[in-house]
Order: sequence, then C-alpha cells, then structure tokens
Amino acid sequence: MSSAMQPFRYPHHDGSELYVSNSSPEVGEKITLKFRTPDDFPIDQAMLRIYHDGEPRYFPMKKSASANGESWWSVKAEVMNKKTSYRFLMLDGVTYRWLNGSGVHTYDVTSAQDFQLLATPANPSWIRSSVFYQIFPDRFATSEKYKSLMPKTFVAREWNDIPHGRDKSTGHEFFGGDLDGVRSNLSHLEDLGINGIYFTPYFPASSTHRYDASSFDHVDPLLGGDKAMIALAGAAKKAGIAMMGDLTTNHCGAGHPWIKKALTDKKSKERAFFYWDKSIKHGYEGWWGLASLPKLNFSSEKLQALLYSGKRSIVKKWLLPPFSMSGWRIDVGNMTGVYKGENLNAMVVQGIRDAMDETNPNAWLVAENADNFPADLDGFGWHGTMNYNGFMRPIWGWLQHNADVKFGFFGLPTAIPTFSGKDMATAMSAFNAGIPWRSLVSSMLLLDSHDTARFRNVVGHDVAHHIAGMGILLTYPGVPSIFAGDEVGLQGAWGEDARRTINWDDKDTWDTDFLAEVKKLIAIRRKSHALSDGGLQWVVTENNYVAYIRESKKEKLLVVVTRTSAQIDLGAILTKAKTLYGPITSGTKINFASAGVGIYKLS
Repeated sequence: MSSAMQPFRYPHHDGSELYVSNSSPEVGEKITLKFRTPDDFPIDQAMLRIYHDGEPRYFPMKKSASANGESWWSVKAEVMNKKTSYRFLMLDGVTYRWLNGSGVHTYDVTSAQDFQLLATPANPSWIRSSVFYQIFPDRFATSEKYKSLMPKTFVAREWNDIPHGRDKSTGHEFFGGDLDGVRSNLSHLEDLGINGIYFTPYFPASSTHRYDASSFDHVDPLLGGDKAMIALAGAAKKAGIAMMGDLTTNHCGAGHPWIKKALTDKKSKERAFFYWDKSIKHGYEGWWGLASLPKLNFSSEKLQALLYSGKRSIVKKWLLPPFSMSGWRIDVGNMTGVYKGENLNAMVVQGIRDAMDETNPNAWLVAENADNFPADLDGFGWHGTMNYNGFMRPIWGWLQHNADVKFGFFGLPTAIPTFSGKDMATAMSAFNAGIPWRSLVSSMLLLDSHDTARFRNVVGHDVAHHIAGMGILLTYPGVPSIFAGDEVGLQGAWGEDARRTINWDDKDTWDTDFLAEVKKLIAIRRKSHALSDGGLQWVVTENNYVAYIRESKKEKLLVVVTRTSAQIDLGAILTKAKTLYGPITSGTKINFASAGVGIYKLS
C-alpha cells in the first residue's frame, strides 16, 4: 500500500502542443515555449537558453497565474536555424537549476540533452493516430494458391506446425502464407482496430524470411506476385489500412542480378556496387561476413540512383500507384553505408528521406537499430526508429515474469534483467532526452517482433502481465505495432520460434479473452487526442508500479501500470477521474487485484 502522493513534484517541458506553439516552424518564425511547475517549487525568475547560429542566447520568461497548484512560465523566441537546441534556467536567490530533456539539474549541464526543435516540414500526421500490425508474409495466412511454386531448396511445413528453428531448415521452412491470405483476413484487422500493416520483406529471395532479396523490382511469386499486392493495396485502402514495406539498403541477396553480374564481369557497372576483398573466401564483403548477403557500396552513384535518387528508383516505385505503400522500414539502417574507414550512412539516409519527400511527403520512414545511436534520430533522416532500446527492452526488464525465453535477452547473451519501475522509466527518459520530440512520437513502439521472443513468453504466459504490457504499448508516445498473433496469445521463445502461424481453422486455440482486452485498448488509443498528440509526464515510478499523464489541449489521461496486486493512492488527482479501462477508482485510490493497467480521464 502506498501513501498519497503529490503528482507534480518538478518542473516539466516536452515537445508536445501544450509546451511548444508550433513544432514545425519556419526559420525566422517566432514561437512560444513554456514549462509548468508546482507552485511550491522555488523559482524567483526563469530564462530560456536557446541557440542562435551556434551561440546560446538568454530570454527572460513570464509567469502566468497559478491554477490547480501549478504555474506556467512562457516566452516568445525566434527560430534562427533548422535545428535549434534549448533548455530553461530557473533561479531561486543564489540557487539555480537547469531543466533539459533529462530533467531538473542543480549543476551545469552540457547541451547534449537539450530539448530540440526542427524548422522543417512536419512529420506525417496520420501515424499519430495509427496502430500498426506486423506481418511476416509466410506465416500470417494462406490462400493455398501458390504452394506448388515452392522451390526445392525450401522445406515444406503444414500450416499449424511449429517452426523448427536452430537447424539446417532455419530460414527455409515454407508454410505458404501469401498476400491473398492477408486480403482474405483484413476483416480480422479491421475488427481489431488496426489501420496500418508493416510487412517484413515481400521480395523474391532464397529464404522465407526474404531479407536476401534476389530482386527489389517485384513481389515474390510465392506470395502471389505484383498482381496480389495490387489487389491487396486496393482492399486495404477501402478498409482504411495503410501499408508499409521493408527494404534492405545495407545488402541484397546472393541471387540478385547485381552481384551475379559483378562476379562474372569485373568491368561491369555493378562491380562498383560491392566491396571486394581477396582475403574473403567468396571475394566480397557480406553482412556479418555472410556470402548470402553481399554488402552494398554506396560510393557508386549508379547504385544510389537505382536504389533511391533516380526517377524510377526502388524507394520511389513502391510508394507510387499501383502499389501505393505508405512508408518504408529500413533493415539494419545504422549499418547502411558503413564499412571499415568509410561512413556514407548520413548521405544514404538523407537520400532516402529526400526520395520519399519528393514522391510522397506523407510516407513514414522508420529505421531498425537507429535506437543504438540516438544521434541518428536528429529528424533530418529517419522520422523515427523501431524503439527497442527506449521502449521494448526497459519494459521486458520490468514486466518479465517467470520468463520462458531461450538464447538470451534480446541483443545480449544474458538472461532478461530485473528492473524496478524507476529503472524502466529512467531508461525510457534517457533515450528520449536529447532527440527531437518529433523523432520520439514518430518511432515504432513494440513489445516484440519477428526478431525476438514473443512477449507472452517474456511474461511467463501470464495474461495479466501481458495486458499490462499492452497497456503501455497503446498509451505511450509513438506508433504502436503489434506482431501478428500477439493479440490471440501466440507464443515463441526466440525469434524463429516466434514466427508462428495463426490457426484460422480452430479459434478455440486463441486466447479470446485477451483478444477482447486488446480490442478495448486499441479503441481507446485510436479515439484519444491525448494519446495521439499529448505530452508525457511521469507521476510515480515505484518498484512495482508506475503512473504517467498524457495531456493535450483537448484531453488529459492518467495511465497506471502495475506488475503486482496493489492499492495505489494518488491523492487528489483521482477525485474527478473517469475510468476508461481497468479498476474503478475508489476516492483517491485504485485497487489492482493483479498485474494490469488502468486508464483514467482527468479532463
């Protein structure tokens, strides 16, 4: 049992609409910046410290009238550069404190974690109210139409078999999922509340994971080819569902015509598309040394043109009719263009972004692994990242419960660590600090993916803990993505094991009670302005429970998540709260019988 708590104990600012009058201004435009503070927090005067042409400038701020136990400080300032860093100085007599992206500090700080504002066109607005669904094409659903095309190198599996994984069949197990199967089951996504699909690669390849493309120009015939994709695109549009693809800019497959031509003709233009090294058995650099994944060399302008900059480039083609993809997820985006002493990553990323902006400014660009280098998320290249480090990993550490996971913690050869609620919130806040707010809210949120164990296994098959995780996924800033089958309780102890099929013929195998709860949470996410456009303010971060507020100009929500049974007292903040999901409030308290999530409307 906890004692009553003061919800707002420190000054707060983030990049949402309550604090920044225009998050995508033009250079030369004046905008208003604000922070809020509890009335009992000692501040005599406050100043904005903002960079103008690389030099910090200071502007005095004005305090507004107090209300509800807190005050607002504000100032107008001109945006002088395309990227602007700023923080706030708060004075109390001879004591001063800084407020930056990592919180309040009583010592001098560097600019590494300053708040950041971009004077560039806004990121795609439609993603803010989207909930995506990740589909691994071979495993979602099958029409049975294309199974006869299976190459002899693949190993046929029955639809409801469990992937073997970790043997000679890994990467070649063929279940026969296809795009007609996806189209036939769009109603499941509509009923769930999904309005976006992220496909892992759909290009022809020598594997069923298809990250070793033998062509970037067509859809794999095993999936139904271009015809099936065009039909799916039309059906998805009618259903109000956007679709995005997955592109390997770092490498192609050993069966691709580029590498085949380069190997047979040393004078060909394709020869310059790769890195050659006589000390390597197969003669060229591959991703992780693999001959099956030749690494692309972007010092070749011809390769740049074919992949992204040319009029009929691969990046542009799939964004245009008749395919009309709404974005790209870029595989191992942090490794693209990086080789020994050469680093062309920024050039390639900017080139991809420019190509997308020219073709469809509303297309969403997401990187894999940019979260290992937060500086990659400066806002000029990727819109956001697959948020493993700043979201999934902290949640795994906090909510893991009798975990049934093999082959280590995701990305580390260790067991899943045990975090407190404070550890989780601190890790998430540290990731958020020092990147533009726009990069955070444009990042993909996920509890798991085709590369990880299923979250159901992370929480030891405990439904209450799974609901708690889904609650965070669907209320945190960013774009939620659910790995196909999670909503019905699919399991998997590691990446390949998690790539299981959905049993459409026997829905008694589904966790339908859990499915019903996921639908409720998605509905709240889709309808809530606070969850699409609001800021993030942590209220409580205890060992076993956390609470945070999502607030926009239209709405204010409180989210409470616990990993145990608990009676949580949040004081006066709950006196007028309306329960949207979870336990009903009792005065100033919430009683959780088990792990779970509660969502409460405060205004």
